[in-house]
Amino acid sequence: MADDRQYHLKLGGNAAAHVDAYFEYRKIVGEDDDGKLFTPEEYEHYKKTVVPKRMKNRLFVSWTSPNGMDCKLIGPETPCFCTHRYKQHKTDFDVLPEERPILLPCRVKGCRCRSYHYVPLNGSQPIRCQCKHFADDHSETQPYKCKKGCGKCVGFKSSFTCSCTQPTYVHETLVETKEEREARGHPVGYDVPYAAMGGLTGFSSLADGYMRLDDSGMGVPDDEFLNRPIGADDHPFLRMHASTLNQLEGGGGGRRGQITSGEVDQLSDQMSHLKRPGETDMDFYERRYQERQKAEKARARGAIGYKPAVKPSKRTAPRK
Repeated sequence: MADDRQYHLKLGGNAAAHVDAYFEYRKIVGEDDDGKLFTPEEYEHYKKTVVPKRMKNRLFVSWTSPNGMDCKLIGPETPCFCTHRYKQHKTDFDVLPEERPILLPCRVKGCRCRSYHYVPLNGSQPIRCQCKHFADDHSETQPYKCKKGCGKCVGFKSSFTCSCTQPTYVHETLVETKEEREARGHPVGYDVPYAAMGGLTGFSSLADGYMRLDDSGMGVPDDEFLNRPIGADDHPFLRMHASTLNQLEGGGGGRRGQITSGEVDQLSDQMSHLKRPGETDMDFYERRYQERQKAEKARARGAIGYKPAVKPSKRTAPRK
């Protein structure tokens, strides 16, 4: 039987502040409270003892291609080969280990994962090994052998191709310190108190490597790329207005920088329907409305010899 009862919750004026405080607590503490909230005293002690070490000894984790590009920057929710998330692994160290590679074992009870190991997804589905079984059908310990009784599988190896055009098996999960990352010329962002941030340094870190325009991805485009002519690979909006933009820049007809005042007026009319920089939606629609009103009045005065295609119909007053 369905429950048709309605519940009315009344929240105080500071309810939003409490929600924000909880999210801040969860980002700082992560999984260290084992599911039981710290008391205010324990929380303050945690922030005084753990956070300074975390900010000093932060580790940056990325999934890197052979050419040095960080194809994937690991965050708190990024899953490991063992199916547990990065925030469920050991990420805080009182003293950074000297041996390399740095191991980040899983802290989930019963999991045998010795270190965080990223494996990409095919959309929302796990990728397949060359033995035709999924990644989660393999052991969480190296060499990640198949658990389906597959005798020919000597370890997980997928031919799935990354967006960088390189196969998965040539990538590596790289764990590095701040100094090591700076030596590679990759951004490190700001020191933050949040747990298990991995390689995230900003919103652009959520994009794949080939889409990021910083040193960890494709890099900043050069002037030749930015100033190239509009082609078939550009945005449809640019392709639609390519001729107008070329004329406005003086690139039409080989007369760069030699545009007459009449041509400027014509181009201005062509681009009047475009939204101007800093113009709000309301201002844009109001300006377009005023332009149409002005044009209709000019046509009514015969300023441009306007002849309506259809004569306006005469409306008779309704009979009483």
